Amino acid sequence: MDVHFISSTRIHTFFKSHASPIPIHSKHLPFHQIYLRPASWRIESGGFSLTHQVLDEIPLSDTFAWNNLIHSHLISRDPIGALSIYLHMLLQGARLDKRTFPRVLTASRLCSNLCLGKQVHCQALKLGFSSDQYVITSLIQMYGDLDSTDAAKWLFDKSPTKNSVSWTMLAKFYLSQNKPDLAIDMFHQMMDSNAYQVDPVALATVVGACAKLKSVQQGRNVHEIARKCGLEFDILVANSLLKMYIDCDNIEDARATFDGMPTKDIISWTEIINGYVKNGGFNEALKLFRWMNAVGIKPDSLSICSVLPACARPAAYKHGKEIHAYLLRNGIQLNHKVQNALMDMYIKSGFIECASNVFARMKKRDVISWTVMILGFSLHGQGEVGVELFHRLEDSCIEIDQFTHQAVLRCCTTACMVEEGKLYFNCIKDPNSTHYALMVALLARAALFDEARAFIEEHRIGGHGEVLRAMLDGCQIHQQAEIGKQIIEQLCELEPLNAENYVLLSNWYTANAQWEMVSKLEGRIKDTGLKPKKVYSWIEFHNKVHTFGTGDVSHPRAERIYEELQRLMKNIEVETHGPTFLSLKDAEEERECIQIGHSEMLALGFGLISTQAGATVRVTKNHHVCRRCHDSAKLISKIVEREIIIKDSNCFHHFKDGTCSCKDYW
Repeated sequence: MDVHFISSTRIHTFFKSHASPIPIHSKHLPFHQIYLRPASWRIESGGFSLTHQVLDEIPLSDTFAWNNLIHSHLISRDPIGALSIYLHMLLQGARLDKRTFPRVLTASRLCSNLCLGKQVHCQALKLGFSSDQYVITSLIQMYGDLDSTDAAKWLFDKSPTKNSVSWTMLAKFYLSQNKPDLAIDMFHQMMDSNAYQVDPVALATVVGACAKLKSVQQGRNVHEIARKCGLEFDILVANSLLKMYIDCDNIEDARATFDGMPTKDIISWTEIINGYVKNGGFNEALKLFRWMNAVGIKPDSLSICSVLPACARPAAYKHGKEIHAYLLRNGIQLNHKVQNALMDMYIKSGFIECASNVFARMKKRDVISWTVMILGFSLHGQGEVGVELFHRLEDSCIEIDQFTHQAVLRCCTTACMVEEGKLYFNCIKDPNSTHYALMVALLARAALFDEARAFIEEHRIGGHGEVLRAMLDGCQIHQQAEIGKQIIEQLCELEPLNAENYVLLSNWYTANAQWEMVSKLEGRIKDTGLKPKKVYSWIEFHNKVHTFGTGDVSHPRAERIYEELQRLMKNIEVETHGPTFLSLKDAEEERECIQIGHSEMLALGFGLISTQAGATVRVTKNHHVCRRCHDSAKLISKIVEREIIIKDSNCFHHFKDGTCSCKDYW
């Protein structure tokens, strides 16, 4: 009775701190039809008062009924109600057993009350249940969640009985503390003891630790253990292995695991789709998504969010639209995460209007929704609209993060809004290198080179390649040749193994007819084994992607493409478009190639001869669009009366009626 008195007093004190009545919902307690009728509860000034006419009818010796009543409250997510039943048991002197304490410890843990949990531990010790493995496991979980992993480990080491659940639980605590190596050690200690049977949860936990360490070798070792235990294709274990291989960037083993699984659920499909998207295998991800539908697995919001990035490119926009239509036809809930993924897909595939429509229809928006849309306007040359949208965000109650500030700074750079950019930059508590680079880009684009240099010196960011390239963009726009050369030389010193820097310097020497230096640089590039990036452009037509390199004549319609481009060049009366420094960022192979042989022009020519009059032509390039091709595309859009969209490595260029959305700043 002493134990009952101490514990019930403590629990009674706990309930005094809760100001609301605690109802018992009999509809959740089917097994109590014999014992329970509706019971009333009330709070009085003198403390917590219970009117328990029905509970009093439960025999004190019927521990099974009391335990199940506590359990039912836990199932109903009512831990305080569970503890109130326990209090009643103590007050009435009901018999407790080894199944009572795990339930009460769970309720204490869910209430985040360590003090109460310790009192229950004390009571379990005094009543002789401290050696029961279920009680020990519940204590380990309670201490691990509410106190520390060290406390849980101490209890684990002192306990006379252990099971695979307690081993696994401790490993999970180490994993949650970002100590995956200790979690793996726990698993191997359990294996070395030979006293415990490995279960799927233990395997899944250690596989998760291998994934966190990105150790594919340790992951393969655990995979072999799972195979020997006959648990390789348990759905929990197989999905964990699948995720581990993907996290370790081993798509081959991930696919082998996936193909070998006799049973696959929605998690399996989502993981493998996400793996291919992560590794750039967009077409295979789309094939898997179709296969998943074909075998009758209905996609959920996570699988949709996994596959949509595979459609976030101009060559795959039709697939993205098909998935959106599928969602609408099948009534799949478009939560804000799916809508964010849809916006991102439309923006990156060139449909800023569709993204804006999705945003406008959203009932719930988070900071990601706003950031994606603001950044989208920047990528499509509508910086002013992005800044206006940011003003709307400031009026909301959503907290703005560093990525949102980054997006609005890009908008200010796109629109050359210097004062606004300075204002937003000063609002950032802890700017990173990208924020600094965007401010430099903004000042350089506005031809404020002295201010940009002073900014770089003030913040000591001259050693960042991102910052120097931002300055170089402004030099190219405003034809600051000497400053440009100094920056390129700095880049060569900063990044001696980046071949693109030497191409920039070679272009500068070419523009200034210093042919001897051009030869020396080309020799240096070859001698060091550096390989400048190959330039390609591509266009989708009739569900097939047509790829073009510089000067490409391999396409079946190459002759017709060149004829069309030559005809257009005659119509626009080709003339010199300013000094050759304007082509500073041309790729190496483009420098000596005639303009109509540039990859984006070949893709554009193919689009013009292959599509109907008036149709929009969409081209993607993996490099900057050169100045001459940019000017030509503007004039061609006016001649053929079509919109031409070219996505380069920097932004989308919407050419229409002789103008470009970038306003010649890119």
